[in-house]
Amino acid sequence: MRRGYWPRVWREFKRNRLAFGGLIFVSFLFLAAIFAPLLANNRPYIYSDKGRVYFPLFYNYPDLKDVDLRDEKHAGFKIFPPVAYSYSEYDLDSIVIPPCARHIMGTDEQGRDLMARMIHGSRVSIFIGFIAVFIYVLIGIIIGAIAGYYGGWVDIAISRFIEVIMCFPTFFLILTILALVGPSIASVMVVIGLTGWTGIARIVRGEFLKLREADFVVASRAVGARDAWIIIRHILPNSLAPVLVSATFGIASTILIESSLSFLGFGVQPPTPSWGDILSQSRDFMDFAWWLTLIPGFAIFLTITAYNLVGEGLQDAIDPKSISK
Repeated sequence: MRRGYWPRVWREFKRNRLAFGGLIFVSFLFLAAIFAPLLANNRPYIYSDKGRVYFPLFYNYPDLKDVDLRDEKHAGFKIFPPVAYSYSEYDLDSIVIPPCARHIMGTDEQGRDLMARMIHGSRVSIFIGFIAVFIYVLIGIIIGAIAGYYGGWVDIAISRFIEVIMCFPTFFLILTILALVGPSIASVMVVIGLTGWTGIARIVRGEFLKLREADFVVASRAVGARDAWIIIRHILPNSLAPVLVSATFGIASTILIESSLSFLGFGVQPPTPSWGDILSQSRDFMDFAWWLTLIPGFAIFLTITAYNLVGEGLQDAIDPKSISK
């Protein structure tokens, strides 16, 4: 029985244990980012007292407003998230505490639970990575498809424009734009997306140049199919495999860029946590609060490594030589 292309790619990908392990790690991070408010919060899932049942995590009850339900004076049945602390919660009695039973990853200089901040910080790193890459993949596909399909002076003009954009140091270009528009989650995503499309455009251009004279494209032109239909329906689906590989590596690069921007103070602004911001705030405590540097730094390293392993595994899996019939 003959299998389809993508099932065979998936079969080859699973054979690469490092790549598959990286995919599991990335999936775990993605789930943690989505369900961060359910994993780290100072409000319980359910609270029952005096015959009344509350769901404080899902609804803000007026009679429980500004009430710390972790206090022992509030008796009753309570179920808290695994990390019973908010990422922005200050505790001046627990400043710079090393990892312990109460704070598994310790606390920072303002008494905030580091594990809660790491969990919520993963949302920024993961979502900025995916959205920024989606933006520049979309831009790169459109520009590369136009250049590769029409060729001639259109291809020459777009290719020269791509080369001009590539001459600018991307990171410093991002810093310059953010200095003008101001740092925020939206601006970081958009700026990275608008400056990172050149590699995708070159890949798509090359694939379109290779496929535009293929028999199935010539047959489509012969029956009167429009250019937009040929590009979207016939050529683009056959050009996406290398784009997916590049996008996977791009997510890793974007996470690193966001962490670097946050470390320099140009990324996501407080009180929203990000791994780069957590690492930046630990600079004054490196000599005695090792966990404030090691934990976010190691998380960034593992995440980037995992995405690179997934990208390499996908690259090997889509290689025609590796896909057995």
